[in-house]
Amino acid sequence: GRHQILAKSPLTGIFGECDVGGAWGSAFRATGFDALVIRGISDRPVSLVVREDGASVEDAGDLWGRDTFETYEAYKSRFPDSETACIGPAGERLVRIAAVLHDGRHGRAAGRCGIGAVMGSKRLKAVVAAPGRRTPRPVHDAQALAKACTAFAREIPGKTERLVKYGTAGIVVSSQDLGDIPVRNWNEGSFGDRAVPLSGQHLAESGRLKKRFFCGRCPIGCGRTVELSDGTLGAGPEYETTCMFGSNCLVDDPEAVILANELSNRYGIDTISAGAAIGFLMEAFERGETSGIDLGGIEPVWGDGKALVQLVRLIGERRGVGEILGEGVLRASRVVGRPDYAIHSKGLEFPAHDPRAFNSLALSYATSNRGACHLQGFTYVFEKTIPLPERGFPTAQDRFGTERKAELVIASQDLMGLFDSLKLCKLSMNGGVSATVALEWLNLVTGWNLDIEEFLTAGERIFNLKRAYNCALGVSRKDDTLPDRIRFVPKGGGAGNNLPPDLDASLDEYYRLRGWTPEGIPKPETLKRLGVRYPDEVGPRP
Repeated sequence: GRHQILAKSPLTGIFGECDVGGAWGSAFRATGFDALVIRGISDRPVSLVVREDGASVEDAGDLWGRDTFETYEAYKSRFPDSETACIGPAGERLVRIAAVLHDGRHGRAAGRCGIGAVMGSKRLKAVVAAPGRRTPRPVHDAQALAKACTAFAREIPGKTERLVKYGTAGIVVSSQDLGDIPVRNWNEGSFGDRAVPLSGQHLAESGRLKKRFFCGRCPIGCGRTVELSDGTLGAGPEYETTCMFGSNCLVDDPEAVILANELSNRYGIDTISAGAAIGFLMEAFERGETSGIDLGGIEPVWGDGKALVQLVRLIGERRGVGEILGEGVLRASRVVGRPDYAIHSKGLEFPAHDPRAFNSLALSYATSNRGACHLQGFTYVFEKTIPLPERGFPTAQDRFGTERKAELVIASQDLMGLFDSLKLCKLSMNGGVSATVALEWLNLVTGWNLDIEEFLTAGERIFNLKRAYNCALGVSRKDDTLPDRIRFVPKGGGAGNNLPPDLDASLDEYYRLRGWTPEGIPKPETLKRLGVRYPDEVGPRP
């Protein structure tokens, strides 16, 4: 059920993409189309309805101003067999951290890079996939594919038991013990026992967890459906949301985190960027740096769950300080005058994994094509439990080690490009889905006969194509960097006194292995080998 949304990011001004699960991808594919390109700007609010016989533009004036849940339900009533990707008030108001939401109250978010604001700028409220008959698409060897996938479907739940029982928030406490979670805007190393109430385990044991949510036919079902304070059901917060709204802001009240998540889903806001922006504001307020800013009567002190929820509302409505926070931490830091409080790379806020706890993350974040991102590299899983034998890593690597980190980052980035292109959830790797397995499935679907080197080279091509786009926008070594707080200040806690490897030396090695210049520009011979060229026109970088 996965799909991807691409645009030049209004938040970072460079390549932007979101990969998201749920049911929309399968519904769109069932219309018979593989991709949708949307150009231009409407003169009024509209939605795009895609059916097997084509697409139509329909008036959405009655839904402009409605939240994502209301919009989803409205289209479900009009087209019962449909799935909807839509924006909420944040996207309509061009909030730069606006998301695109799917699956109604289950809140599957294409969250990063401000893609919701792109839809808002086009006055595009929703894209509705209404496939009708859902005609199956041809598969080269359907019998062999079914046999291979069925075997994994039976094994994966047992290998991912914690995800099955507790969702992604099931790793909150273990990640806290490793020193991996953000605490007080990345200033502290431990949230201690205060992490426990935020965990997936506590959510289940407290009776708040009501059922699981499955993206399409996934055998894991890591989504959570929880009971809200008013007795209604909503989406349980994922790991990233839990930590960015929770430990990053020193909030240990699960009710506040759940409500902040619910509001973010309704307004259509990226919870990672929102939690980062609110943590930034709380630090600025603590240090007396917010004079002259309209806080709307809110005192954004550390740990105040009520303030957290109020600030999410202001971001969604683009009011007062919410307008500043909704621009992202880079632009907010220019208003406040404290860039050292803004934890980002290339303008994209850090997700809830700390490079001081996993050395590979530093280089991975710095070189990620969309800005700081744990998913474009996903390198830290290869420093925990998962091997990557196809690239010479037969066992999981030492998270504090320094040997071959550039090789690991490159191998992982290339593999993740393949997983994204094949719409494979990265969590399936915990169940044994490797590069070799993915290649086997691809060959069975297409009838191709790719070998592992051809397959991984395709991943290299994907990564270099995105880099070439960014380089055409002016990205180079100067942009492949990290905040000083992350590079030079030990975190403590489970990460101890560890600091990431020297970034300049890591970049030298990384660029050499990539076939790029010392300034981080892919060499002509590298692009020629991969069949990649620079784009003819990319427009200005905002």
